[in-house]
Amino acid sequence: MSEAITPPVEHAHPGPLEYVKVAVFLAVVTGIEVGIYYLKGARSVLAPALILLSIVKFSMVGLYFMHLKFDTHLFRRVFILGIILAITVYTVALVTLLNYH
Repeated sequence: MSEAITPPVEHAHPGPLEYVKVAVFLAVVTGIEVGIYYLKGARSVLAPALILLSIVKFSMVGLYFMHLKFDTHLFRRVFILGIILAITVYTVALVTLLNYH
């Protein structure tokens, strides 16, 4: 009648070397952002490129330093849905304010 309850499986979290690698990656992406800002010919793609690189950095911080990569997929989905909702609300508000004269 009673069933054995299995404890959740824990995944090994990365060691200090992995965090250093992530930090170096984030520093390189930040350097690319700074370099793009100072390129004279990149003015037309400046905002989209910086937004894309910011999303990459935010994702890396969320996945590694908030341990979302190692938690259940439910937490990752809730986090991503929250980000999508926030970006949608921000975009709607921005478009509304830009079109308001």
